[in-house]
Amino acid sequence: MDIGVVLQCDPPAMGVVELAKQAEAAGFSHVWTFDSHVLWQEPFVIYSKILADTERVVVGPMVTNPGTRDWTVTASLFATLNEMYGNRTICGIGRGDSAVRVLGARPTTLAELRECVQVIRELGNGRSVHLRERDLQFAWAPDSRLEVWVAAYGPKALALTGEVGDGYILQLADPDIAAWMIKAVREAAEKAGRDPAAIKFCVAAPAYVGTDSAESLAHQREQTRWFGGMVGNHVADIVARYGGAGGAVPAVLTDYIKGRTGYDYAQHGRAGNVHTEFVPDEVVDRFCILGPIEHHLERLAELRRLGVDQFALYLQHDAKESTLAAYGEHVIPAVS
Repeated sequence: MDIGVVLQCDPPAMGVVELAKQAEAAGFSHVWTFDSHVLWQEPFVIYSKILADTERVVVGPMVTNPGTRDWTVTASLFATLNEMYGNRTICGIGRGDSAVRVLGARPTTLAELRECVQVIRELGNGRSVHLRERDLQFAWAPDSRLEVWVAAYGPKALALTGEVGDGYILQLADPDIAAWMIKAVREAAEKAGRDPAAIKFCVAAPAYVGTDSAESLAHQREQTRWFGGMVGNHVADIVARYGGAGGAVPAVLTDYIKGRTGYDYAQHGRAGNVHTEFVPDEVVDRFCILGPIEHHLERLAELRRLGVDQFALYLQHDAKESTLAAYGEHVIPAVS
C-alpha cells in the first residue's frame, strides 16, 4: 500500500514545499493538495517547485474539477510538468465543491465530468481528442503519461468512476463504507467491459498520531471534526438528489448530516470549523484515523484487505510534522 499526504496551499507557499520535501524524506509516495484557488494559493505553481525540489513523489490535486479551468488548460498544465520533471503527476477530479461554490457556481454535471475526464486523460497522455468540433493534440508532449482518478460518493458518480476512471478516490476511511463503494465501482467497471482489477483505489482521510487517553482523543477529534463537515457537503447533495438513504449510499453517510444547518466555506478544511459541530464523535472516529500507531496500522490493514492501493492522509491539524514523522518511522515501513 502506498501512503500519500494531502496538503492545503496556505501561504507561505514555500511552507507547503517544505512539508512536501519532508514527506518524500519520510517515504510518502504522493503529495496531493486541495485545489480551490480563492481559498488558497494556486496549486499548479506550487507543484512545479515541489517537483524541482524532490526526486520521487508524484503530485496532483485532490481534487480539481471541470469548472474552474478550461479542460485543455488543465491537461496542458499536467503535460508541461510531466515534460519538465518526468511524468510525476496525477489528476484527482470530481464535480467540484469549494472551488466552484465560493464563486457562486454549482458543481458540474456528471456528463460534463465524464467528458472532462476523457479530454484531460487523452491530452495528458499525448493522444488526440475531438472537442468543440476540432481535433486537438499536444504535439509537444508525446511522452506525457497521466492517470485520472475520480472522487465520488453517489451511485451515478460511482458508476461513472468504474466506467472511465483510472482510479477511485474515497474521502473517508471507514472500512464498511469503503467496501460498499469499492464494490459499486468494481461492478460498474465489469459491466462496462473493463477489468475491475485495473482500477486503483485511494482512501483519503485525516490521520492524527497521538495517545489513546480520553483527553488526547478528545483533542484529536476536535482537530479533525472539520472533515465530517466537508464530506457532509457532498452527502447533502446526494440526499437532495435521491431524497434520503433508500439504499443509494450507506445509511451512516446520510444519517449523520441530519443536524447540518449550513456551511461557511471561509472555514473549509480547517480545524475548529464552527459549522461542523453537528458531526458526532462516532463519525469522526469512523471517517478519520486517530490515536496510537497500532490503531493506524489496524485500520490500514483493514483497508488493504479491501483492495485499497493508497491511503492519503489529510494533514490539516496541529500535529503536521509529528504525524509525518510517525508515519515515516512506523507506518510506511510496515505497509509498503
